[in-house]
Amino acid sequence: MQFKSEDHLFWWIFVGSKGGKMRLKIIKLIMDQGPLNANQLSKILNVNYRTIMHHLNVLTENNLIISEGPRYGQIYSASKFLIQNKSLLNKIICETGEIKC
Repeated sequence: MQFKSEDHLFWWIFVGSKGGKMRLKIIKLIMDQGPLNANQLSKILNVNYRTIMHHLNVLTENNLIISEGPRYGQIYSASKFLIQNKSLLNKIICETGEIKC
């Protein structure tokens, strides 16, 4: 999908599409706790591993997180793009009320 701006991308990923609330939770954990792997995220959020992988793929494809390491056990961390747009992320978190800001 082609996005007009960073604002459009962030709102679509986190608010305008199914799964946005879960993606916000994943991003918040990665931003607050540092790099995590899919299994850790699955356990912390009490969500199926495959569900977590789906959301990680969406976030990776949209350059919001990056993955490092071998395929099994890859760790995910915030991308430079996400860090540069942290204020926009925080605005969405606060405005949606989905997660305590």
